[in-house]
Amino acid sequence: MAEAVHAHLAVHEALSGVFGSISLASWVFLLVPQLIENYKQGSAEGISLTFLCVWFIGDLTNLSGALLLRLVPTVIALAVYFCIADLILISQCLYYNTINARRMRKISQMSTATEDSAEQPLLRRDTNENSRRRSSLGLPGSHRRSSVSRRDSLTPILEESSGNAAWLKNGMAVMLVCLAGTIGWVMAWKSGVWHPTPEHAGPIGDRDMQLGGQVLGYISAVAYLGARIPQIVKNQRERSCEGLSLLFFLLSLLGNFTYGAGILFHSLERDYVLTNLPWLIGSLGTMAEDAVIFIQFRMFRDGAADVAVE
Repeated sequence: MAEAVHAHLAVHEALSGVFGSISLASWVFLLVPQLIENYKQGSAEGISLTFLCVWFIGDLTNLSGALLLRLVPTVIALAVYFCIADLILISQCLYYNTINARRMRKISQMSTATEDSAEQPLLRRDTNENSRRRSSLGLPGSHRRSSVSRRDSLTPILEESSGNAAWLKNGMAVMLVCLAGTIGWVMAWKSGVWHPTPEHAGPIGDRDMQLGGQVLGYISAVAYLGARIPQIVKNQRERSCEGLSLLFFLLSLLGNFTYGAGILFHSLERDYVLTNLPWLIGSLGTMAEDAVIFIQFRMFRDGAADVAVE
């Protein structure tokens, strides 16, 4: 029976399965790079908390829609996993923001006490300078503005080299995720765990449930599209992408592209596309916003030399 299924597997069905598997692998590893980046920095000041919260709303409505439409268990399991991962990342950001805010208040109090002291007035300038240095060291990443003025003329060359190395390393990671997703699909297909979904199969449930699922799907799409706007504005306002993981956004781009491709390769029938339109908008629409963030990564990395001149 399995051999007969293998023999009659159409190319578009295989591509749909491969893209869906790669998308699954991308979502599983998506938040890990940003969690690691925050841990290494000891700070979450680079990522917008509004971005994460709106994204979490999108994931919650996505999960609700999947449950209402009684989608396949893998889709529901992935939606649950992503909500949990969102909460972990948000909790980490809140933790670092709280710890660093307390540290800054303590440094500010020490600085104020020093300034109010009537003793050793001639040492105030040195004390204030030391306080500013401690303040800069208190928040990892907060030293990025002051430290650039001490860079030498080799900085642009070194930044170009390290920037290219980062893109190469992250590109290799993306290729490994693609490879893992492809191998996973082949193993699932050969073992009979994965099998093509009939093109005319629709969501299970009555008309009201289907309508409710569609509404939740559109709410989710709007949340996904709006989530990146605070991050883009934050990057532009601070003219920096420091503290953001480039791999995080690369995996997001890969996951959204392969998710949309998996849907479209399965079927292009009008009813099927309309049913999945909210998820197509949510996945393919955010790719343009990810492209803006990639441009910001490039712009603000090259702009470091200009800051040094100032």
